[in-house]
Amino acid sequence: MALTREDVLKVAKLSMLEFKESEVMVLQNELNDILEFVSKLDEANVEGVEPMTQVNDIYNSFREDIVIDSLTKEEAIKNAPEEVEGSFAVPRTVSEN
Repeated sequence: MALTREDVLKVAKLSMLEFKESEVMVLQNELNDILEFVSKLDEANVEGVEPMTQVNDIYNSFREDIVIDSLTKEEAIKNAPEEVEGSFAVPRTVSEN
């Protein structure tokens, strides 16, 4: 499945990225090369191979939960550049478009 120019532009829009026209074609070619490379994994014989989520024999290594003193809400917020109703106020990073 090759990506079209429109696919690249859609992904760019969703990612809130802007590209020059000359960059769109380069990006399209690079993304198609990546997809072609990844599609080679379909050729691998994986019969009898158990699915796994970790390549090492390491499992969750939880540490003991130790309760320690922490900042109060007031201490944490006192150096905030801006606060609203006792919470950190941060600039919007996602537009509504």
